[in-house]
Formats: sequence, C-alpha cells, structure tokens
Amino acid sequence: MINLKTKITQLHYTRDPEGILFDFLKFCSYFYGFGSRLKNFCYDKGIIKPKKVGAYVISVGNMTTGGVGKTPVVSEIAKYLIAHGQNVAIVSRGYGGRLNNKNINMISDGTSIYFDAVQAGDEPYWLAENTPGCYVFTCKNRYMAAKQAVERFGVQVVILDDGFQHRKLHRDLDIVLMDSVKGFGNENLLPAGPLREGSEALERIDKLVVVSKSLKHDIAKKVARIMQKRLNIPTVVCYSEPDSVYNIKTGQQLMEGMEVTAMCAIGQPQQFYDFLSRYQVIKTVTFDDHHQYSPLDIVDISGNIITTEKDAVKLARFDRNDIYALKLKTVVDVEALLK
Repeated sequence: MINLKTKITQLHYTRDPEGILFDFLKFCSYFYGFGSRLKNFCYDKGIIKPKKVGAYVISVGNMTTGGVGKTPVVSEIAKYLIAHGQNVAIVSRGYGGRLNNKNINMISDGTSIYFDAVQAGDEPYWLAENTPGCYVFTCKNRYMAAKQAVERFGVQVVILDDGFQHRKLHRDLDIVLMDSVKGFGNENLLPAGPLREGSEALERIDKLVVVSKSLKHDIAKKVARIMQKRLNIPTVVCYSEPDSVYNIKTGQQLMEGMEVTAMCAIGQPQQFYDFLSRYQVIKTVTFDDHHQYSPLDIVDISGNIITTEKDAVKLARFDRNDIYALKLKTVVDVEALLK
C-alpha cells in the first residue's frame, strides 16, 4: 500500500498531475509561495541583510526536495580545497540526526569523528568519514556554526551542505544541483511540486551542476547545454556511477550475479535500484528519506542486502554480516566550479 508521502512524491514528478489531492496541494502552494517570495524579496532588496563570517563561503544546494546528490559534491569540493592548502569546514543542518541542532555540534575535526550516524545524521556522518582533514559541524543556525569554525579553528572556507535556501548567512558562491532526468519535476512549488522556491531564485545561482545518475550520460550533457543557454549560467555535468559493492563489516566485494534484497531510505530510490543491474534483485524495500533504522526493519529479510552508503552508516551497528553497500564514483570538474 502506497503511503501519503510516497503518493505526493509521485505527483511531484508527474508531468501533468490531476486529482483532488493535487488540487488541494496546489491550493496550499499559494501560501507557501507567498512566504517564499516575501522572504526572497526582503533579502534581495536589502531589507534583511545576510550575516558575514571571516571566510569564503560556498553553498551547495538545489531548487527541489529529494536526493539530487549534493553530499558527494560537497565532499569533492572540500577535498579539492584541502589538497590546495585550505582549512575547510562543512556545515550541515543535521537533519535526521538525534543531536539537538539548536546547539553547534562538531561531528569531526578532520581526524576524529565524535558521534555516530544515528546521532549526527546520515549525511554529516558520511561527510566526516569520507572527507579526511575537514571539519564537519551540524547546527540549525548555520551562521553561528560557521562563525565558530572561523574564530575557534581558523577555517578559511566554509561549505554549506544544502544551503541555497538558507539566506541568513552570506555566501560568496552559490552552486545549485539538478537531476538530469527528474529536473524540476512538475515545476510546482511545495507541497504540490518539488520546488522549494519560484523562478526568482534562478537569478541567485552562480554555477549549475547537472547530475547524471545513469550509466549513459548523453541526456545529462544535452540538459546541461540547454540549461546553460536558457539561464546563461555556467553549467557543468557531474557523473555519478557505480564503483563497487562491498561488505560494510569486512570490506569484501560481492560477486556479480548474486541474489540480493535492495534496501534504501533516500530521496530518489529508483535511481539506486537501477544501478544494481549486475545483481539479481529479488526484492526492493524502500523507507522514507532519512529513516532511522531499527533491527525490526531487517529481521525478516534473508540473504544478502545491498543498500546505499548513506544508509550503510546507520545499518553498520546491527549484528549482521551480510549487508553490502554500493559505492558510487562521483566525477565533477571542481576547478571549473570554483573559478
């Protein structure tokens, strides 16, 4: 049985949605849109001024809800800057973690990780694990977290993970990602569509990244050319491809052709399932994005489980040795993004 959240997500990515539910959501969108436009008007006209910190601030975000692939791009940018001698911090809201995000939580100092994935949230924990040498903080007040990173730890560059709509903190570079296939969905504002903001937000974008979650990238390249011409914004393509499938306890690779259950709790689950064509997927199990797993979620699943790395960081604490993670390879021209 499809739950309401799943039904709404399906409407978001239906070209011409219809029905009573969509009509009701469309009505609600007018109120959401009014609030969004009012906020942007106040910032654009200088009625409300964003706060600055003594560092270069990069925001990596998107116009829509759901998993576009921001987190790996954030990590790639941070690793590039660290390799070029910069002291870098990533600041996330910490959505889905159990830590109180009214506080400034240092998840990692670049060497040690101080909280697990359940406490920190799956994305901040993944960033801490996969971005050595980088500070990772979570806090609802991104300005206060960035300020502390700069003043206490001498951070020179702050990267906001999912920061496009967080206008309280001044940023020097706004990078926005879009999915090459999903695009902007039905192009309606929340809750009728996936858009977090209206077309007025397009003017704030400095660099656009078209994310290709496919084994073929022709569509993404075409979309990038169209968007660059239409919006007159420098546009690059980010390639996200399957790399390997490894056991989350032992690191051992899973042989191709094996029977598996595919399980995830991400914004765009079908794209993950499509990447598993080299295995015999006998069942798929999908949870809501940022789901906090319990042992009961996997007790009835027999045989090997393949999940995403984002989910794996929360499943690693369970007493099972047959859970595997799909490692993705993210290829993006960071130099082109930052110049």
